[in-house]
Amino acid sequence: MTDSDPSYDQSVSSVHNRLFFRLFQAGNTLDRQTIKYLGITTVQWSVLGALTRPQAAQGMSFSELAEYLVVSRQSLDGVLKRLERDEHVVRVADTVDRRAKNVVLTPKGRAFWSSLQPRIYEFYRQALVSFRFDDKVALVHFLNQLNGGMADVHLDGAEGDATADTDAAQAR
Repeated sequence: MTDSDPSYDQSVSSVHNRLFFRLFQAGNTLDRQTIKYLGITTVQWSVLGALTRPQAAQGMSFSELAEYLVVSRQSLDGVLKRLERDEHVVRVADTVDRRAKNVVLTPKGRAFWSSLQPRIYEFYRQALVSFRFDDKVALVHFLNQLNGGMADVHLDGAEGDATADTDAAQAR
C-alpha cells in the first residue's frame, strides 16, 4: 500500500502506528513495574492468576494453560521451571493420558498468590486512578475487540496465507 493508493489514508495509518506503539510501551511498562514492585514477571503473574481461578482448582493441562495465556509452549515451559523451582507449581501426569502433564498450584504457591493480592490491588488502583468505571469497562471491551482482530489477521505470503485460505474455501 502506498500513498498513491486511494485506500491509503496517512492520518489513519499514523493513528494505527501510535496505537500499536502505545500498546508496546504499556506492555513493557507493565513488565518493568511488576518485576520492580511485585517481584514477579507478568507471565508468572498470569500463570499464578490462571491457576487460582475456580475452574482450575484441579490444575490445567500444559496445553490448555499455554492456549489460555496465549504464550508459546517454550516460553511457558521456562516460566513453569522457575515457578517449580520456587515450589509454587508442580507438573503432574494426567490421570487419563499419562503422557500429558497438568500444572497444579501448590499450597506454597497459593499462599504466595494470596500474599501478593494487597499489592496487586494497590497496583491496579494506582495505574487506573484516572479512569472512571465506564472507562475501564470500555477499555476491556476495546482490548477484547483488538485481540480478536489480531487473532483474525492473515497476511499474504505469511503462515496461513490468506490467498491460499481463500482458494481452499472457494474449492470446497
